Amino acid sequence: MDLVHRHRLQLFGLLLSVIGWILTGTCNYLPDWKNLGLDLNELELWTMGLWQTCVVQDIGGTQCKDFDSFLALPIEFRISRILVSTSNGLGLLSLVISSLGLDCLKIEDTEQKLKKQLLLLGGILMWIAGVLVLVPVSWVAYTIIQEFWDEVIPEIVPRWEIGDALFSGWFGGFFIILGGSLLLLTIFLSSDHQLPEQYTMGDMQDNRQQVETGNRRL
Repeated sequence: MDLVHRHRLQLFGLLLSVIGWILTGTCNYLPDWKNLGLDLNELELWTMGLWQTCVVQDIGGTQCKDFDSFLALPIEFRISRILVSTSNGLGLLSLVISSLGLDCLKIEDTEQKLKKQLLLLGGILMWIAGVLVLVPVSWVAYTIIQEFWDEVIPEIVPRWEIGDALFSGWFGGFFIILGGSLLLLTIFLSSDHQLPEQYTMGDMQDNRQQVETGNRRL
């Protein structure tokens, strides 16, 4: 891979990771991991996130309230809050580290090895950050689907449904992993990992001479 294409691939991977990090941050603080529509005297939409619950009324107006206690949350929401917050922190750290390892930053040739190590570390951290958000989002979605189709619950009882925050988490985690994969790909496709053509041809000639010398002796 030539230098220009490697620069473009690195910048594209970093851009995808930035978009993914923004989406996962939105997923963390958006109070709509699951929602419940109630048609009482007036249509209301109850939403629940990792940090607060909200009531959206059809006539206009939204009231939100923070959770009084972390322990009052369902187990999947408690673990999700920890994992997604950790993912946001690792995602930001990976973006900073990967930015320092980009080839477009001009540094001394003696520090090229350090740049590759920074890019490798940033790509690995992006993978970890992506997995840390995909796991809780998928877990919460699974519990919502299980409860929605639970035959034990009477049909008249309203059911929770998947909220917009889960889709933000899925797309964000996928973009972060994809961006990290592109950054790692530029390392392994780097010309430094390939044998120079002259060196390869020289080895072939040396091996050929050795074979011919062995045949003459025989």
